[in-house]
Amino acid sequence: MGLYLRSLRPVQLRLISAISTHGKLRLAADACGMTTPAASRMLADMETQLETELFERKAKGMVPTPAGQVLARHARKLVHDVDQMAEEFSAHLGGQGGAVRVGAVTGGALAVLIPSILDLKHIAPQVDVSLDVSSSSHLMLGLERGDYDFTLSRVGSHDYSRDFDIIPAKTESILLMVRRSHPLADAGPIALAELQDALWTMQDRGAPIRHALEIAFYEEGIDLPQSMIKTASVVAIMALLRDSDVIAVVTQEVADLLLSPPYCADLTLLETERPIAIEPYYVLCPRDRLISPAASRLLDLVKSRISGA
Repeated sequence: MGLYLRSLRPVQLRLISAISTHGKLRLAADACGMTTPAASRMLADMETQLETELFERKAKGMVPTPAGQVLARHARKLVHDVDQMAEEFSAHLGGQGGAVRVGAVTGGALAVLIPSILDLKHIAPQVDVSLDVSSSSHLMLGLERGDYDFTLSRVGSHDYSRDFDIIPAKTESILLMVRRSHPLADAGPIALAELQDALWTMQDRGAPIRHALEIAFYEEGIDLPQSMIKTASVVAIMALLRDSDVIAVVTQEVADLLLSPPYCADLTLLETERPIAIEPYYVLCPRDRLISPAASRLLDLVKSRISGA
């Protein structure tokens, strides 16, 4: 008997669940997509194999026996799990479900990836999205380990063309942000030499944004400022700007976020004599791994947003 119960087919369990729910064989058969005679034969065969009645046949319908109650209770749970599996599998194949793991540099996250994720959640709310905003070096290591489906990051001097599909995304400029009460807030176009003795905050050595500033100082024939707080945290940068006359090195996207509604922070940008360019970031997707339909759908949204920018 135990072996028979373990070998019950989903259609048999679905019939037991349906009879328990509807109380009539005809309605249960309709719910299971079979004829009433076929449902009657299936139920009779199960009762024969189990050597007990599962339902009492009464004038007003069919009522589960104690044995039928046990079987129906578990059948309902198993049928629910099978239905849930079918729904999740279909959603996965259609890009309506599943999970996506992505990473981006701050500018790429703000300008491209977060808007694309919101677009995806609007059309496919069941997709589980994990977003990591970090440095390019961290993102590239994670991409090589398989932590991400794709990233928006900078590649530096290393040749990744054999390992990844690389799609140009956006070229950025870096800006100098200060609080509105900073002594140089309204100074007009200013040379970097005039800022050399100020307190600065920027990313650590090796970060692209730091490298771009190093080049800018080098081209003006001066050394980097000595008074520096190194951090890549936007939250830490905001706190420093609130509490000091620090000069923060930020991307255009971070500046837009902080200076635009609904935040409208009491901050401003210093006007430099020359723009400071930073190397572009790219969309990188591994060539040796298949990504899920949901990840593919998000990737298409990212590409569309980049091409339409």
